[in-house]
Amino acid sequence: MTDPAPAAKKNSRWWLFVAVAVAAAIVTFAATAMVTSIFDHKQEVQLTTYKRVEPIDDTTYDPAVWGKTYTAQYDLYKQTSEFFGTTFAPALVAADKNRTAAGAPDKADGTPFIEDGTPLPDERDMITASKIEDDTRLITMWKGYAFSIDYRHLRGHEYMLIDQQMTRRTMERPQFGACLNCHTSLPQVLDELGNGDREAGWAAMNMMPYGEVVANDVAKAPIGCIDCHDPATMKLRLTRPGAINGIKAWKASEGIANYDPNKDATTDEMRSFVCAQCHVEYYMKGDEKTLTFPWAEGLDINDMYAYYTETRDEGTFEKDFEHKLTGAPILKAQHPEFETWSMSVHGINNVSCADCHMSYVREGGQKVSNHNVKSPMVDLAGTCGTCHPGSTDVLEERILTIQNRFVDSRDRTLDALVALIDDIAAGIESGLDEDRLNQAREYQRLASFYIDFAYSENSYGFHAPDYMQRILSQSLDASRMGQLVLLGVDPESLAPSEISNANVTAGMNRGGTF
Repeated sequence: MTDPAPAAKKNSRWWLFVAVAVAAAIVTFAATAMVTSIFDHKQEVQLTTYKRVEPIDDTTYDPAVWGKTYTAQYDLYKQTSEFFGTTFAPALVAADKNRTAAGAPDKADGTPFIEDGTPLPDERDMITASKIEDDTRLITMWKGYAFSIDYRHLRGHEYMLIDQQMTRRTMERPQFGACLNCHTSLPQVLDELGNGDREAGWAAMNMMPYGEVVANDVAKAPIGCIDCHDPATMKLRLTRPGAINGIKAWKASEGIANYDPNKDATTDEMRSFVCAQCHVEYYMKGDEKTLTFPWAEGLDINDMYAYYTETRDEGTFEKDFEHKLTGAPILKAQHPEFETWSMSVHGINNVSCADCHMSYVREGGQKVSNHNVKSPMVDLAGTCGTCHPGSTDVLEERILTIQNRFVDSRDRTLDALVALIDDIAAGIESGLDEDRLNQAREYQRLASFYIDFAYSENSYGFHAPDYMQRILSQSLDASRMGQLVLLGVDPESLAPSEISNANVTAGMNRGGTF
């Protein structure tokens, strides 16, 4: 009997041969890739297993000593002295070498901290542009506080100490040592002030006059390797008690007791926690001026404002300053990048601060975190482009759109706050009822903190765009309600409607946050 389809069988065998050959090629390719990957990783391990040139311990404060072993990281770290202007951070300008003190009264007896006309030396050749000269509304918002006399764009970490020492805020106004928490390499300061006991040094520094710490050359340098790395293992760590205590309080609000970030945090979490040592909102608590993060209720701005309301009710902390034009007790927001990032899609998905601001680079045969910490806008392909491949023009357009919309909303909100301040000042002048003025001052307190929070957060809305828009709308709403109260509107009539409250409840039930 003959085979009815010999050609079909032959074709079948041919396709089987092809299939086997393709499968073998795939297996060979995969095996080769795996071997190559293993080899590459072994090479990376060899390259990043450093043989120390000099011993490093917890008293090795000078980054240059660390740099003898970790040369790639140190060379990048030193590049923070270079200024990279961005769209919203313009080029440097010449420093004013002939400044003189304004001589505003600040002491308890009404005499000036520095006499009017006293020369203020400036060791810098170049400085960043003044924000309050570009936007005089900030002077109105902070009238009576040091930020109303000097507030500038940021520079790199290399300048974090000298830019604080040379600002009019510290040269013309008395400040406390707690301000150094975010502007100097802290371990050495705490060791010197506490004779090796950093907790004692922390307590001493917080309440010391800032000028005394600087005059005695205790604060010597900007942030260094020792601030973020364990010298024995090079693992990330927190060295600032304010951050350790703040994160512990925040975790406690989530039901996690006795949380110690240096023991309990993951490596990915630490890649943001080390930044949270400084890029946060804080206040100085009590007569001890202990630098404290207001996180005991949570990281949302509403949680922080509720916390500040509790501290005022308890009598432990009321205000950062009294507004000179209105008499309102005002909270001054600092630089809450970490809290804002925590509310973002990046934060929720564990994309750390370091992923964007210290993205990996190749230095010779090494893959290292870029210690030249700067705006991702300087290198979109190497930062955003890592996760968002495609045209950098598209990425830049998207970022600038977010920031432009933020500026638009921010300007409307700041205009409203200035209008409220002017109206309260006019009401005082005309002898308006004190109860009505106090109600308006309460709206000013909230409106000012919320717009200040948005303004002082340095991403121009990018870190968490929708969250920032919510904050600005809350501030705008408070300013307009304050104006209505001055006109005689009953504050109770301005409360949220039942529909609004029901929508909040429904939102909480369906998940997500506001």
